[in-house]
Amino acid sequence: MPDAILDFKGEYHFLDNFHAAPVMWEGIQYPTSEHAFQAAKTLDKDVRKQFAEVESPFQVKKMGRNVDLRPDWEERKYEVMAEIIFAKFQQNPDLAEKLLATGDAHLEEGNHHGDTTWGTVDGKGKNWLGKILMSVRETLRAKRVGN
Repeated sequence: MPDAILDFKGEYHFLDNFHAAPVMWEGIQYPTSEHAFQAAKTLDKDVRKQFAEVESPFQVKKMGRNVDLRPDWEERKYEVMAEIIFAKFQQNPDLAEKLLATGDAHLEEGNHHGDTTWGTVDGKGKNWLGKILMSVRETLRAKRVGN
């Protein structure tokens, strides 16, 4: 196992929010965690359902840039992402096993599209997605030990 996983491609694509893995969040089934996250930007259930029906996570991300943001979005977006990522791995046991199999590797969403909030570019950035994934991994590990 590597000490660090620095991008979510190839065998580690399952860590990416664009990975096709169904996520039930707040009563709506989404095709990916990206769909759920972008839909969470609004409190309008009908609009959220529209997000769930879009096939492409790329299209959903574009839609998310044009939605009327819920008033508490900036305060809640990290918590919402954590809820959705936890749901993804809790609801997809095969992915939970793969996440646990990363051991203690540092997880970092290295990218070339300029996202230094959720990931890093050339090793610089906040890497919130990676931090959330490592936290979810610890929670899953603790639950396994507790059983």
